[in-house]
Amino acid sequence: MGFAPTFYFGKNWFVRTENLEQWVRELAEKATSPAAIELVHVEIGSVKNKRVLRIYIDKEGGVTHDDCSQVSHMIEELLEQEDPIESGYLLEVSSPGIERGLYSLDDFRRFTGEDARVKTHEAIDDQKSFRGKITRVDGEMIELEGAGGNRIRISYDLIKKANLTFDFEKELKESRQQKKKDRGR
Repeated sequence: MGFAPTFYFGKNWFVRTENLEQWVRELAEKATSPAAIELVHVEIGSVKNKRVLRIYIDKEGGVTHDDCSQVSHMIEELLEQEDPIESGYLLEVSSPGIERGLYSLDDFRRFTGEDARVKTHEAIDDQKSFRGKITRVDGEMIELEGAGGNRIRISYDLIKKANLTFDFEKELKESRQQKKKDRGR
C-alpha cells in the first residue's frame, strides 16, 4: 500500500484519509435512515484548500430541496457534536442527478434495464469504456448490451467508474410524439 497522509481531527485521535470518508458515511447514514432517505454516495475532496464533504442522497420519487436541507442540518449537528474537523469545511448535500453514479452491485441490480456507462481499470477486448443497457447481474458479473446487440460481461472488481446515462434527444423525441398522440385524442 502506498503513502496516505494522516490528518489530525481533534480529540487526540488521528484519522487517515481513507477512514475520514467511512466516518462521514456513518454520520450520513445516521442522518438519512430516520427520514427513509437512501445514502447513495459520500465523497471527500477539496476546493481552494478547504475540505469539501459531498453527500448524495435519493428516495423513491426523487429528493426535494427540503430533503437535502433536512439531511444537511442533521449532518451538521452530528459533526458539531463530534467536532472532528478542526479547520473549515464545506458540506454539500444533493441528489445524485439523472446520470447518477453506480457504486455497488445492488445499484446495478436496482437499475437493470437502464442504460449505463462503465469504465474499467483494465482493458477488456482492447476497450476500457463501455456503454449499454444493464441486462443482468450474476454474482459479481455485470452484463451490458450495446446498441448493436453485442453483450459484454464485466467483473465488478474491474469497474473504475459507472453511471446511468440519459438520452436527452430520445426523451425529447418521445415527449413530442406523446404530445402529438394526446392532441389527436
